[in-house]
Amino acid sequence: MTSETRAGLSEAVFEELLQRARAGAAERERTRELPTELVRALAAAGFGTAHVPAGVGGEGVPLETLFERLVRLARADCNVAHVFRGHLAFVEKQYFEPDAAVREEWWRRVLAGDLVGNAVSEASATSDLSTVLRETPDGLRLDGRKFYTTGSIYADWIDTSASFGDVGVQVLVPTRAPGVRVVDDWKGFGQRLTGSGTTTFTDVPVEREHVRTIDPDDDAQTYMLGFFQLVLLAVVAGIGHAALDDTVDFVRGRRRIFGYAGEALPREHHLVQAEVGALSSAASAARAIVLTAARTLDAALGAHLAGAPGAAQGLREAQLEVYRAQQVVLPLVVDATARLFEVGGASAVDAERGLDRHWRNARTIATHNPALHRRRAIGDFELNGTATRRYLPAG
Repeated sequence: MTSETRAGLSEAVFEELLQRARAGAAERERTRELPTELVRALAAAGFGTAHVPAGVGGEGVPLETLFERLVRLARADCNVAHVFRGHLAFVEKQYFEPDAAVREEWWRRVLAGDLVGNAVSEASATSDLSTVLRETPDGLRLDGRKFYTTGSIYADWIDTSASFGDVGVQVLVPTRAPGVRVVDDWKGFGQRLTGSGTTTFTDVPVEREHVRTIDPDDDAQTYMLGFFQLVLLAVVAGIGHAALDDTVDFVRGRRRIFGYAGEALPREHHLVQAEVGALSSAASAARAIVLTAARTLDAALGAHLAGAPGAAQGLREAQLEVYRAQQVVLPLVVDATARLFEVGGASAVDAERGLDRHWRNARTIATHNPALHRRRAIGDFELNGTATRRYLPAG
């Protein structure tokens, strides 16, 4: 695929897909209906190729535009937005691939519609890698079991990690390769449709060109830690806006309020207005913080690609900015989505309305990469100049 044949994501098409996502979000979550067709439609429309360079046929938009779209998608359906986390991060990783032919090959696969899922974490008592890539007379084979494999159930490729001898490696595996099994067994009380369940690899054949060594201390890891986290924060910001939308719809349709006889419109009551105002402010602030962090990441990536002096330090500072954003966005939205029930009393907890899903989803995302550890890391940096650590499973 060439740049001459590739158009960017059409705003009209994107808006139509957002409407589809929004219309069925609550019901899909209630019935655990995986939004497979919607995810594939977004991929086909170019949602996942926004930051692929224009020179190889991508849209080449700034990261701020990508994250603004991600917030909008999360506003429509936060599960669907979260599904793209591993895919969007995979696109970013290619910027740090030194072999131009390799990175452009993968960008072209993405431009052709391929979707990449993520399978790194393991359900074990330690952070050691139990997934193993091994040499056999018939070539490389992969064996292991991963959990929290967000997006893989929807994907064409799985981006996973393994031990290969005494080193850690990144391995790319076709989802339909023999020996790959992806199961939707995620039991969390939120983000139930992200496919964040179990993926097992049993004697899976692996192409040598699909294996890369992982260096936990290189600039790519610094950047990717910030990028992965910012995707989550964008989803949380979108949840804040979705909660506002549903709360406003709920309040506008009500005609009575606790403590009043006859008709008393809740939308005219000062306490209800105050709660909705707080929710609106939280959603708006979260979005603004995410987009500011996106601009910081984009500038740091640009300096790195240009070989500018101090580029490595810029990547570290951008990562810290995302971690600082995490400390504000998460509690802001989690608290606001918990307080939205104050606008309607018992009626607000009606399961059919599904207002609770906003808090559950925000709270679930907030458990990823615990903010408490990042808060301490920020303080250590401010006090002692200590660089943030890269927490990767050991090889």
